[in-house]
Amino acid sequence: MSYPAAACRLSFSIRCVNGALERFADPQNVMEMATRRSTPIASTYYQVRAGGDAAALKGIAKALLQLEEEQGNVLDHAFIAQHTQGFTAFADDLHATRWQDIEQESGLTRESLTQVAAAYAKSRATIVTYGMGITQHNKGTSNVRLIADLLLMRGNIGKPGAGICPLRGHSNVQGNRTVGISEKPSAAFLDSLQRVMGITPPRHHGHDAVKALEAMIAGDAKALICLGGNFAVAMPDHERAFPAMRGLELSVHVGTKLNRSHLLTAKETFILPCLGRTELDLQASGRQSITVEDSMSMVHASSGKLKPASPMLRSEPAIVAGLAKATLPASKVDWQYLVEDYDRIRDLIEQTIPGFENYNQRIRHPGGFRMPLPPTERIWPTATGKAMFSVFKGVHENVVVEGEDVMRLVTLRSHDQYNTTIYAMDDRYRGVFGRRDVLFMNEQDMAAQGLEHGDRVDIHTALPGKRADAGRYHGGGLRHCAGHRRRLLSGSQRAGAAELSG
Repeated sequence: MSYPAAACRLSFSIRCVNGALERFADPQNVMEMATRRSTPIASTYYQVRAGGDAAALKGIAKALLQLEEEQGNVLDHAFIAQHTQGFTAFADDLHATRWQDIEQESGLTRESLTQVAAAYAKSRATIVTYGMGITQHNKGTSNVRLIADLLLMRGNIGKPGAGICPLRGHSNVQGNRTVGISEKPSAAFLDSLQRVMGITPPRHHGHDAVKALEAMIAGDAKALICLGGNFAVAMPDHERAFPAMRGLELSVHVGTKLNRSHLLTAKETFILPCLGRTELDLQASGRQSITVEDSMSMVHASSGKLKPASPMLRSEPAIVAGLAKATLPASKVDWQYLVEDYDRIRDLIEQTIPGFENYNQRIRHPGGFRMPLPPTERIWPTATGKAMFSVFKGVHENVVVEGEDVMRLVTLRSHDQYNTTIYAMDDRYRGVFGRRDVLFMNEQDMAAQGLEHGDRVDIHTALPGKRADAGRYHGGGLRHCAGHRRRLLSGSQRAGAAELSG
């Protein structure tokens, strides 16, 4: 078995091919608890407090630094000296950070964090993986930099079997950035685009998702075009996002399925259904394939085989090209020519962006090809030419809010859910059926709040100077709630402070 969730359901053990320490005991299988059996698929497991990732990472780094001082030969001093900058400031900050604060914020003991550091110190090569909960946060960049700092301490970037591995939430988010889809494209990319396409691209920066919503709220943005996604629902503040969507002059949605954002109609709203990646895409030159890039920088072709849901469906490239052709009749770009054969689009990408040499030839090889990534060759594209250690001041990712009624809210994905797309109302992972508006609380917290299973509760932000309602939910008790007394769980992946009212 290669899929842990499937292994737990079928009571199969994970088979270690390379001897790595990867085991985990399924804590929710009632049959296993009754028979005192477990499914071993992880060697150790430490439950980090919600919002305590930075504190935990600093704790591991601090423990690693202390192991170096006690034992020596733990840090890769040659790598640090040759390839990095800023280590002294980084180490000074770790020394100044108190273990008491690290333990309080991370939810882990000094002993546990030292155990992790000791295991890391023994590893010849280490890969650190992380999910979207690390990044979907106002300190997301700082969190990722702390992971990179931890790897830099032992030279675990730019050598076989080592590095940082983000587990993305979308099939092609990595590839989007690689080909220049950014609200802040570089001058070099824009120069290359102008040279190849013969157009003059705008040089001013655009908006990211949050800034786009702020512009919509302020009335500075009048139109929104969404290539997929569920924009309004993905925003944390629905009370402001939903009216902002309705206040637009124009909204256009290209999607494979309907979602709630489509219902937030502007003065004019167009919903343009498109082919999914599993559906056959036939153009003038025949069957087409698109390309995707995974989190390991591997680029490969993707071609659908299923009969389209409707003969009227168009592909995403065809829709974008059609919009461009209708909007820009005097354009220098022959949009129809590009749509007839996607190889022609890839030829232009090859001419515009470094690393795509022989693009069409290489994607036809089994498994595709790997994009060049400078740090894997220990080439650091920074102002100093070296990897930069960072300093995360303190241990708090979130604003500290005190109060008996204040709890920490975490949102997470459920079964039959992909990002903001809900396929069914049942979450069999957690025994919830027929609904999604459910909060999980520790039974001790429920008793302290005077709540009972099934009560309806309203959630409001407790952040100072803020006022937002997260909605009304049905409460449900958890006896051990992942090892923490004060934790509250509900529906995608962001953390924040919340207060309850019955």
